[in-house]
Formats: sequence, structure tokens, C-alpha cells
Amino acid sequence: MEHDQQLRNQLVKLMQGGQAFTPLDELLDGISAEDAGKKVPELPYTLWKLIEHLRIALYDILEFSRNPSYESPAWPEGYWPTEDVPSNQAALHASINSIKEGLAAMVQLVQDQNNDLFEPFAHGSGQNLLREAMLVAEHNAYHLGEILVLRRLLGIWK
Repeated sequence: MEHDQQLRNQLVKLMQGGQAFTPLDELLDGISAEDAGKKVPELPYTLWKLIEHLRIALYDILEFSRNPSYESPAWPEGYWPTEDVPSNQAALHASINSIKEGLAAMVQLVQDQNNDLFEPFAHGSGQNLLREAMLVAEHNAYHLGEILVLRRLLGIWK
């Protein structure tokens, strides 16, 4: 039981970040709707596109992990917003808050001792909660790195 709890604790730390990369809360703090829609030459995305992609992908992983009848969006178009710019500051904040809530929900799934980390989901093709938690951590780290670089290029990072 002790090893199980240690693994759960490490997964939570991995998903929350801050060990090898800037935590999500800190990295997404202070972005304006105007800056979120700015383009940088040679990059195919804006901050808004990356933030929305994080939200959509996290929701997909979370729902797949807890809802056997969930159906994922079409790949890849269903995972990316069509617009480069948020409609307003409220839309940007809603997306960021949704990411934070989704991450908190995934953490709760991992922390719940009633959820077997290793048992394959009956509705999947071998996926289990351990794999999905690591996928959240890896996917977030990848795109948060892009967000950090983009914020630096835009001159809106310390």
C-alpha cells in the first residue's frame, strides 16, 4: 500500500509541474486577451491556440478516464480551436480556469485509492489511469514549454 501511495503522490507532482518546468498556474498568469492573439513569425500558433488546445486535450483525457461512454473529438481538428484570438478576456480566463479545474479533477482521480492505477479501462484498448495521468503530465509539459517560449518572444515573460 505504501508504494501505491508513493506512486500516486509522484504522479500528482508530475501533473502539477514545478519540478522540471514552470507550474501551469504561474505560466498562464497575467496573459491578456490581446497578447493571447498575437502572432510570431514562423510559428503556426498563438497563445490562445495553445491554451485552448491544452483545455480540449485535458478534457478529452479526463473524460476518457472517468466516462466509459465518452467519445473523443475527431483528430486532429477537434483538438485545436479554429480562431487565433480569444473573443475577450472573459473567454481567456474561462479557458484557463477550465484547465485548472480539469487538472484538479485528474489529480482527484489519481488520489482516489478506489481507482486502480493499473487496471485497463473496459472501454479502452489497454489504457489505464496511470497511463492517462502520465499523458496529462507529458502533454502539459510539452505545450507549457511552447507557451513559455512564445511569451518570451512576445516580451511578456520575466
